[in-house]
Amino acid sequence: MLLLGTALCAAPLSAQTAPAPAPAALPAVPAVANPTGTVRAIVIRGTERLEPETVRSYVELEPGDSYDRERLDKALKDLYASELFADVTIRDDAGTLVVEVKENPVINRIIVEGAKRVKEDKIREEVRAAPRQIFTRSKARADVARILELYRRSGRFAASVEPKIVQLDQNRVDLVFEINEGAKSKVRQINILGNTKFKDGELRGAMATRQARPYRFFTSNDTYDPDRLAYDQQKLRQFYLTEGYADFRVVSSVAELTPDRKDFIVTYVIEEGERYKFGRVELDSQIRDIKSKDFKPLIRIEPGEWYNAQKIENSVETLSETAGLLGYAFAEVRPQFDRDKEKREMNVTFAINEAARNYIEKININGNTLTKDTVIRREFRVAEGDAFNSFKVKRTRDRIQGLGFFQEKFEIEQKPGSAPDKVILEANVQEKPTGSLQVSAGFSSLERFILSLSIEQRNFRGLGQTLRASANVSSYSKSVEAGFTEPYLFGRNLALGFDIFRRDYRSFRYTGNGNERDTTYTNVTTGAQVRAGFPITEYWAASLRYGISLDDIGLDDIYFTNGVCDPLLAGRYLCDAVGKRTTSSVGYSIIYDDLNNRLRPSAGQRFTFSQDFAGVGGGVQYLRTRGTFDKYWALFGTGFVLNLGVEGGYIYGYGDEPGPGQDKIRINDRFFLGEPQIRGFAIRGVGPRVIRRLLDANGNPSFEKNSFTDDALGGRAFYRGRAEIQIPLGSAGAELGLRPSIFTDVGAVFGLRRPRLSCQNGPTTVLQPSDPSDGPCVANTAGSSGFQEFFQGNSPKPRVSVGAGVSWNSPFGPFRFDLAKALLKEEGDDDQLFTFNVGTQF
Repeated sequence: MLLLGTALCAAPLSAQTAPAPAPAALPAVPAVANPTGTVRAIVIRGTERLEPETVRSYVELEPGDSYDRERLDKALKDLYASELFADVTIRDDAGTLVVEVKENPVINRIIVEGAKRVKEDKIREEVRAAPRQIFTRSKARADVARILELYRRSGRFAASVEPKIVQLDQNRVDLVFEINEGAKSKVRQINILGNTKFKDGELRGAMATRQARPYRFFTSNDTYDPDRLAYDQQKLRQFYLTEGYADFRVVSSVAELTPDRKDFIVTYVIEEGERYKFGRVELDSQIRDIKSKDFKPLIRIEPGEWYNAQKIENSVETLSETAGLLGYAFAEVRPQFDRDKEKREMNVTFAINEAARNYIEKININGNTLTKDTVIRREFRVAEGDAFNSFKVKRTRDRIQGLGFFQEKFEIEQKPGSAPDKVILEANVQEKPTGSLQVSAGFSSLERFILSLSIEQRNFRGLGQTLRASANVSSYSKSVEAGFTEPYLFGRNLALGFDIFRRDYRSFRYTGNGNERDTTYTNVTTGAQVRAGFPITEYWAASLRYGISLDDIGLDDIYFTNGVCDPLLAGRYLCDAVGKRTTSSVGYSIIYDDLNNRLRPSAGQRFTFSQDFAGVGGGVQYLRTRGTFDKYWALFGTGFVLNLGVEGGYIYGYGDEPGPGQDKIRINDRFFLGEPQIRGFAIRGVGPRVIRRLLDANGNPSFEKNSFTDDALGGRAFYRGRAEIQIPLGSAGAELGLRPSIFTDVGAVFGLRRPRLSCQNGPTTVLQPSDPSDGPCVANTAGSSGFQEFFQGNSPKPRVSVGAGVSWNSPFGPFRFDLAKALLKEEGDDDQLFTFNVGTQF
């Protein structure tokens, strides 16, 4: 393996390639007796692939031409400049010019060695040399520069690339790029000079870049990236502008290598300037139908407040959107500033004018390698030839980002078109993985041990289709599910999907002191569902579904006597539920959704209303109605997000009247509330329940620990509400995936028919009357064993809890911790102070 020349490596600060080795001096023209004269003939020697005439064309001399040393020297340089030859000599033999050449070799193959941190496919995309091309040193140096730039973008400024060739027969070579990737260059320290109003830590917290520390092993934000440093300058400026410092500027920013040439030290020199308050705030509208006095209340800025550039942006956005909703899609809102340096006030006038119309000439989509163009284009709310509408472009951005296929900070760029009134829209997407294979193990206060296996592809075949399958096992449940969704059937905006499932649930009840559990009934459900969805308007949509399932409800053998369910052991409310039943149902949903982000909304609202009618065949008959509403607000641009949500439902049973004390709605079709719907209460800890208490020696119900069982029965109706404020932790918290919140929950479940209760005292068993006012269980025999059942919690009175929680999207899986206190509860409710859920991915 022969070395081409000096190794090419990255210059640490500029990330450019090291100066290329100086070209070898051209061979001197040999001294001859006749240094000048007339060309008698030109002889070409040494060609293999090239024709001699090709060589003559670069010499630019013909027989009969006069020549001298200068013309021969120029001919020699032209031959080298063609990059077709590795060596060239010109010899003068009494007017006969003998040109001897050695052709550059042909590349046989390209070999990349040492690439581990950057995929070899990515490197090969940067290499312009290719097999069967002529090898030249300049092409190799250019490829080295591009490879180094690729490593620079990934934060590896210490990377070096050494090009080598392996000589083969027939003047062929293998071109080898030997790569030493080196370690990632970190930002060891961030220095800020010139700040007097804010501490260094506050300013560093506003930046995207972090100082390298041992505990930051889950992030890449401490990697040196020039683009991120430029972004940090904007973040600093944004921080100061939201704090009133309108004259702030970054004087300079310098990144220097540390003495060991591994990391960088970044230094910012800033000028804070004076702090301003808002002065006059005016609105000047040049559009006839938009009155200044009507629109001014939309400006949430008060004179005397500290100047805040974010409030300016929010006001411009609100005014633009409101004008667009009134039909003025081309209204242009421009804030005009009048700075009063003596009073340190910033007077602002919002001018509303109708801008000239621009038209969309072309829509370009770049960067999608898996996702088909049609998947992205169908989310556009504008088309080529339409008038440009910033509101619709923003909506398009939100819809594309809501797909979940691309980068978080996605924007649609606007570029000039072929005429002044034309624009080109460019969607530069960066695809992220949409397939997942996950194995999770964990422990929760709800399910105890959990094991989950799931595989999902949310962008199957690049067509936006969803294909999924999962299996879950916990201490109280097992399930297997599979599903498929086609979001655009036959190219139309119609979604069609299906699900098949089998779920094995083992219900439990609390016993004794409330920490122990007994299995009560089992519910094995096998079924399938077909669903379809379609939009009504931009924000309204509807869906239809049909489902069929077989439920098999059973009890453990300990609850049976002589093969028959014993109500003294299980309770009549459980014995009534035992058996197999088929549910065949149709349903629909109406949905309104204008959330700005489906995964982590900070603005907008979502409303759903749904009904399911069971009784299209099968033995189960009911009408279930549910409604939900959620509203999100970003509070004053501070990063706090307020969420208010309400939900309610009712299930109506029809058909034959059941026996005494039986409800038309089976236990597995009823509504239940508790953890996690209402934090501060145990699972199914709210609502109707039967508590069975042992009798003491005097025949009275005992309230001692280990002397009762608690069965939640659910209800026909429920409501619940939630008010939650998500608290920002800055970029550091977002980097760790932490999202703390404070909340209050309220709700109730009720409407169940009073079940038939039992009472046993000694040898006597009493069926309690349906009306509790008829009297309690009668103590017939003092000192005998027995029990008495109580029906409690069947009340619409609100249960209320308050608390705080934090969710953490850790590298090992999702964690959720909640600490909640039940403030209002009814007799029989089970409260719970602390809950948590843990999952591990590997």
